[in-house]
Amino acid sequence: MNKPRAETVTVQTLRFERNQWVPNNPHLPVLIYPTAIAVQGDDPAALFEQTFIANGWPPQWRYGVYNYHHYHTEGHEVLGIASGRAQLVLGGPDGHVLEVTAGDVLLLPAGTGHCNLDSSEDFLVVGAYPPGQRADICREAPTKAQLASIDTLSFPDQDPVQGAVHRYWTGQD
Repeated sequence: MNKPRAETVTVQTLRFERNQWVPNNPHLPVLIYPTAIAVQGDDPAALFEQTFIANGWPPQWRYGVYNYHHYHTEGHEVLGIASGRAQLVLGGPDGHVLEVTAGDVLLLPAGTGHCNLDSSEDFLVVGAYPPGQRADICREAPTKAQLASIDTLSFPDQDPVQGAVHRYWTGQD
């Protein structure tokens, strides 16, 4: 099987401070890969799954993004937009509104708030996490233990889209 084509894209970064009850991540930026995957065929979600698997991020689900603010403390999350479009808010209430469309990928470090404000009926996302990490759904202010988990959660070995260790999370340029 051929590896799906991951486009060479300029990665965009967003940093968030704590926003009301949403902790966000004080050390790691959100990474945005516009049109990272060339969406094609009758199962575009499989292209994202293959790319994520090839880069050490086992896919866990196909769904959308919840329409309520939440974050995760036990996993960094990659979201591959397989079809449709959505308006997401990142960083918690009154956060950054982002338009996403098929082919885009978002990498959310643990603690990053996210919520679906509006989406097309065909909006489909592939979600993946580094091995041993998972998506706990947190909808209220974090405990000290949850903040410690966000701070100490290990870096993934590889970028889920481009494969190499990404300099945005390791400080390497």
